[in-house]
Amino acid sequence: MPNEYAPLNDGRAGPEDDADGLELESAKPTGADRGDVRILSREERKRLWWKDALINSLFIASWFIFATILSVYNKARWMFSPNHFNFPFPLFVTTFHMVVQFILASVARALFPRLFVPTRRPTLRDYGKKAVPCGVTTSLDIGFSNLSLKTITLSFYTMCKSSSLVFVLGFAFLFHLEKFSLRLILVILLITSGVVLMVATETHFVLSGMILVFLASALGGLRWALTQMLLQKKGMGMDNPCATVFWLAPIMGVSLAMLCGVVEGFGNVFGSAFFDGFRASLRTGLYVLAPGAIAFFMVLSEFYIIQRTGIVPMSIAGIFKEVTTIVLSTWVFGDQLTPINITGVAITICGIALFTFHKYRKSIDSPIPLDAHGNPIEPDSLEGEESQPLTERRSYTDQAFEVRRPSVLLSTFLMYLGPLLVRSLRLVRG
Repeated sequence: MPNEYAPLNDGRAGPEDDADGLELESAKPTGADRGDVRILSREERKRLWWKDALINSLFIASWFIFATILSVYNKARWMFSPNHFNFPFPLFVTTFHMVVQFILASVARALFPRLFVPTRRPTLRDYGKKAVPCGVTTSLDIGFSNLSLKTITLSFYTMCKSSSLVFVLGFAFLFHLEKFSLRLILVILLITSGVVLMVATETHFVLSGMILVFLASALGGLRWALTQMLLQKKGMGMDNPCATVFWLAPIMGVSLAMLCGVVEGFGNVFGSAFFDGFRASLRTGLYVLAPGAIAFFMVLSEFYIIQRTGIVPMSIAGIFKEVTTIVLSTWVFGDQLTPINITGVAITICGIALFTFHKYRKSIDSPIPLDAHGNPIEPDSLEGEESQPLTERRSYTDQAFEVRRPSVLLSTFLMYLGPLLVRSLRLVRG
C-alpha cells in the first residue's frame, strides 16, 4: 500500500497530476528532501482534514472545560461574586495567575525537556522586538476587559466584545495569516451580527465602558495575531506552546502588575480586609493562586488550537462556547430567551457551520503543497532555502514580522488612542 505522506521522488521533474486530475507544480527539491512538504490527492486531503478535525476538537473541548471552570470560579459563582468571596481586584488576581503559569511551564520543561523544550531559544533582540509586544498587548487586553466590567453589564460587554472577531480577521489579513476572501468576511460579519442579537437585552449604555471593550477587542485581535506568528517561528524557539507560555508569562505578569498598581493600587489591595492578618492573607492567597493552574491549562489549550488551526478558527471556537453556554443555561437553569435572542443563536450557528464548510473546502481543494496538518504552505517560504544555512532561513511569518514591525504597530496604535485611554480610566475611577 502506498504511503499517503510519501514525498515526491524528484522535485525537478515536470508537473504531476493528483487523483482528481488537478495539475500540480512540483515542490522544490529542498522541501522534498527535508520531508516536510507533501503533495496529497483530494481523497487524502479529505482523510487528513477529518483526522485533524478530531484532534482539534479534543483541544477545543479541553479549552472549553478549563475556560468554563475558570469563568464560574472567578466571575459567576465565587471569586468576584458579591454573594461569595467578593474580591474586588481582578487585575491583581490575573497578575498572580501569570506567576503560576510561569512556574508550571518551568516545571513542565524541567520534567519533560524532550516534549516541551525546543532546540532553540529566542535571542535578546528577537525577544524584545517580537515577544514583548505580544505580552504587553495581551496584558492590556485582559486589563481593559476587566476594567470595562466595572462600569457595564455583562450582556452589553458581550455585545461589544463580539467585535473582536472582526479585529481578529483584520489582523489576520494584515499579517498574511489568512488569505483575503470576501466569502470569509461575509461569514464573519454574519456570526458577529448573530452574537449581537443573541445577547441583545435592555442594556445600560456607558460610553467609557464601551470604549474600553472596543480597545480590548482591538488589542485582542492584535495579540492573537502576534501569538500565532510566535508559535509558527521555529527559529525563535517558541513554536512549542509550553515554551511560549514560559517566555510570555513574565512579560504579561510585569505589564499587569504595572496596570494593577495604576488602576487598583497595591496599597488598596494589601490594605483591604482580605490581607488583614496572617490567616486572612493565607486564605486570600490560596483563593488567588489556585485558579492559576486552571488558567495554565486553558492557555496551553488555546496555544495548541492557534498553532494547529490559526487565530480565526480559535475565535470562532470562542463564539461557539458562548452559544453552548447560553443554550445550556436555557435548558438546565431555565433562563428565558426572547425571540430576538433565539434568532441570534440560530444565525450564529449557521455562520459557524458556513465557516467550517469554508475551511473544509479550502483545505481539500488546495492544489499546493500541504504541511503535516493539511494547511497550505506558502510557496515563498520555500524560495531560496537550499542556498541558505539553517540558522539564516526565513519563514513566511519571519518576513511578516520584519515587514509589519509589530512593536511599531503597537506603539502607533496606543499613541493615537492614548487620549481616549486616559479619559476612560478617569471615568472608571470616578
